Amino acid sequence: MAGLGEIIEVARGRKPCDLVLKGAQLVNVLSGEIYPADVAIFGGLVVGIGDYRGKEEIDLSGKFLSPGFIDGHVHIESSMVEVREFARAVVPRGTTSVVIDPHEIANVFGLEGIQYMLRSSKFNPLNVFLMLPSCVPATEFETSGSSLKGFDLYPLLTEKWVLGIGEVMNYPGVLGLDQDLLDKITMANEKRVDGHAPDLTGRDLCAYVAAGVKSDHEATSVDEAREKLRLGMYVMLREGSLTKNLRDLLPIITPDNIHRCFFVTDDRHPKDILEEGHIDFMVRTTIANGIKPVSAIRLATVNCAEYFKLDNLGAIAPGFIADILVLDNLDDFKVEMVFKRGKLVAKDGELLPLEVTPPKINLRSSVNVKFLTLDDFKIPAKGSKIRAIEIQPKQIKTKEVVAEAKVAGGLAVSDPERDLIKVAVVERHHASDNIGKGFLKGLGLKRGAMASSVSHDSHNIVVAGTNDEDMLEAVIDICRMKGGLTIVCDGKVMARVPLPVAGLMSEEPMSKVKDDLEKLDDVAHSLGVTISDPFMALSFVTLAVVPDIKLTDLGLFDVREFKFVDVFVK
Repeated sequence: MAGLGEIIEVARGRKPCDLVLKGAQLVNVLSGEIYPADVAIFGGLVVGIGDYRGKEEIDLSGKFLSPGFIDGHVHIESSMVEVREFARAVVPRGTTSVVIDPHEIANVFGLEGIQYMLRSSKFNPLNVFLMLPSCVPATEFETSGSSLKGFDLYPLLTEKWVLGIGEVMNYPGVLGLDQDLLDKITMANEKRVDGHAPDLTGRDLCAYVAAGVKSDHEATSVDEAREKLRLGMYVMLREGSLTKNLRDLLPIITPDNIHRCFFVTDDRHPKDILEEGHIDFMVRTTIANGIKPVSAIRLATVNCAEYFKLDNLGAIAPGFIADILVLDNLDDFKVEMVFKRGKLVAKDGELLPLEVTPPKINLRSSVNVKFLTLDDFKIPAKGSKIRAIEIQPKQIKTKEVVAEAKVAGGLAVSDPERDLIKVAVVERHHASDNIGKGFLKGLGLKRGAMASSVSHDSHNIVVAGTNDEDMLEAVIDICRMKGGLTIVCDGKVMARVPLPVAGLMSEEPMSKVKDDLEKLDDVAHSLGVTISDPFMALSFVTLAVVPDIKLTDLGLFDVREFKFVDVFVK
């Protein structure tokens, strides 16, 4: 680590710097300009802009220099790979920093899961900052693998990589004065508190913001984003794999409010990362929709850094960490080189060999399921009409629909001809008797069953199927893999993706996971599935903090009323 005196001497030109990037066009997100400039780097920092001599000099004439991109809110677990593989995929695409909320793994392993993510992040060419999960469990209406109170999280707030409290999904808990939740917000002190408040408006939104929640990534319309901006929230512009809101929200951006907006991916799957990109995809999309390149890059860099009070990230200027991208142009935004703290770490889309290999961190098995039989999946008919959960394409929201039940032998059963199939959530953390059962519409499955240990937020096993036998076998296969995704038809496993790390992440390269997921989707579509991302949609059927109706291991849950409801309509 260079001393301050030495940095000053190098910045004044009295000593040579380590590296000079010469001849490129500098994208200055601080002044809003693009102009030719040489960049001097010493001790991992930018020390000067101008005429410098260096131990190494690289001619980048005709290229552009951009700050490294920052993802302001991401669940790495949702990429289905471990941190080292995630870094291997996103760093060559220009992402040099991420702010993670590990509430997925925390809902499985609690503090052990948070520490796993922190330890796994070491020695990677990627800054991994962390927001402490505020809602573990997300609600009291499901069974989680852990419960984290304010006093559990408080010691971690002193960690330098911890930036605050993660998305406060339980906004009804805030409005209802849940003391533990209020304690978590209060203990953040000068650090940030992220929000998650879809459709919250008016006085309730005012109260949520007044409590100390400073951002939101759930806005899906200009009107919703505008209200949140007006009340003082930072708006995270999200473009995930299922929730794609970027294009809808771009009209909100003006020169007067752009500093209150920045990019996040939230949940982005391997196929989209490898084929479309990460934050680089959002920058390209934004430019293609009429935003100036320097403004698009600002949304991907310094705005996020300033929100999280990372004063030395997000720009190319003296005193900033030298996380720098070399771009071939500002149209298709191909990232040719990535410098991390002034060291070249990626070139031409490939990560270079690391100086230190990230450690392999082991975790215990996370799948603990009671002995199951076919009887566990039966639904005795208690009426002629049923409530069903209808999947909404490309959204995490679901809709409640009322349908005629198909009854056979006194049991309500699947009716794939009407796209009405059975769905169940099996508790997988404590081997309890909890199994929530209901019906699902919108998946399109005609034969077989599909199951997943990825089901937001408590990540119990969710299974949907046309018959009980295949549903049981699918859950058994999840247990065999110690977590994962599977499709079973006529008692045979047709395709599967093992996710043995917390039942959420693979130990394989992202490219292998992508290929396995594509095979899984192909098999699902061959069995009648009509939506493009069936397993992602299935994973959100259990998300009991997003309207309208969901299924947890404790039963069918009306998110609007925040109460359980019966499958059968009286």
